Amino acid sequence: MVSDIREALGNLHVATQVAVLDRLGAAFQGRGYELSLVGGPVRDAFLGREISDFDLTTDARPDQTMAILAPMASAHWDVGREYGTIGARIDGLQVEVTTYRSDRYDHRSRKPEVDFGDTLEADLRRRDFTVNAMALRLPSRTLVDPFNGLSDLMAGVLRTPAPAVESFADDPLRMMRAARFVSQLGFTVEPSALKAIVELTSTLTLVSAERIQAEFTKLMLGGDPESGIEVLVDTGLADEFLPEVPGLRLEVDEHHHHKDVYRHTLTVLRQAIDQEEDGPDLVLRLAALLHDIGKPKTRRLEPGGKVTFYQHDLVGARMARKRLTALRFDKDTTSAVCRLIELHLRFFGYAEGAWTDSAVRRYVRDAGDLLPRLHKLVRADVTTRNAAKARRLRQAYDDIERRIDELAAQEELDAIRPDLDGTQIMAELGVSPGPVVGKAYAFLLEQRLDEGPLGESEARRRLRSWAQQNIPGWGDASAGQSDR
Repeated sequence: MVSDIREALGNLHVATQVAVLDRLGAAFQGRGYELSLVGGPVRDAFLGREISDFDLTTDARPDQTMAILAPMASAHWDVGREYGTIGARIDGLQVEVTTYRSDRYDHRSRKPEVDFGDTLEADLRRRDFTVNAMALRLPSRTLVDPFNGLSDLMAGVLRTPAPAVESFADDPLRMMRAARFVSQLGFTVEPSALKAIVELTSTLTLVSAERIQAEFTKLMLGGDPESGIEVLVDTGLADEFLPEVPGLRLEVDEHHHHKDVYRHTLTVLRQAIDQEEDGPDLVLRLAALLHDIGKPKTRRLEPGGKVTFYQHDLVGARMARKRLTALRFDKDTTSAVCRLIELHLRFFGYAEGAWTDSAVRRYVRDAGDLLPRLHKLVRADVTTRNAAKARRLRQAYDDIERRIDELAAQEELDAIRPDLDGTQIMAELGVSPGPVVGKAYAFLLEQRLDEGPLGESEARRRLRSWAQQNIPGWGDASAGQSDR
């Protein structure tokens, strides 16, 4: 982190194509308006982070902003006009300019009431945290920090410019942002802000599912989602939009003992992240977080102190689909996460006894293109403190991966198909498209999975034999075909 203001502003000078910003500042100043770079870009300059969003704020109203930007821009848009935001692209730099605001929720609607303001200081006061309530006036490049955001930034503390209860009541999504910044920036939440979150968790219902999902996604893709999730759970926020996670904190009585499922889940998440190779993987991280959410519903306390969770993988996948759909995650992400949850226990049967080649093929077939993620999830799911057991499970998974590689080299395992395609099946049986073709295809696929490639001639022979037993009258109507 940069500790010297001049050095930070020097970094900002290089990072933000300052010539464009200076031109903008001069243009607004020439019309009698203020303009400042604000929030995230200023914060990230001090943190030495890459700056991707160039947010500016002004006392000009949207129509006035548009009139200033349009002659300078190669493109401009006003989709955010309702909220005072006008966007533009100027010499390759994309910027968004928003009129000073003082909006708040009316505590009945899921949309804030937008009120425009007149001063930069008042606009900064309404922002979520002091570290985001700093501005750089343009074109003078003077730092404006009325709430000691720089001091909080250096201390790694999230504090609200206005009293926390007031700030979170004005926009309940700010409570989610607190947890997100814990994950993204490694900061801690100041005690009075944490207390306010606990008091106001129920107001999160004012926020749309789409906005909650966007913040949660950013949290999950941060550098330390484990700590962000702990904020959500400890404050009660998670109970409002993702109750399945705090629900993992199962009670353990003196007679029945099992690992803390919530702590186990956080460990699995961390171990899954440790295996990422190409940056944050949202699907893998969500699967790790949700893989055991079916356990509370399936827990059974057996005689002798044993605790079982039969079919928690299947129950958990159904629960995850319902929750992710409610949070408006896209279908591809939802389906991938749920499929990983369905499959995450499959391997442990292998650890108890070597699989046949057929079982290995089915494992690969069922995982499909999720197989690399499934490998990571299954390995991450080993959190036992028993060193011998952990070693045995690692060795077993090493073995199954070796066998997958060997079989793949032999028979293109990643694209398992029957030896005959649908067209060939219809020609062989003399039938038209319909359910019979699908059943025949499934039969040949099972043969392929059980025994590997059969060859076209053998596949045709078995198909005819199957047809004689499963298609009424086929042998009589197709007697001539049996000689092929």
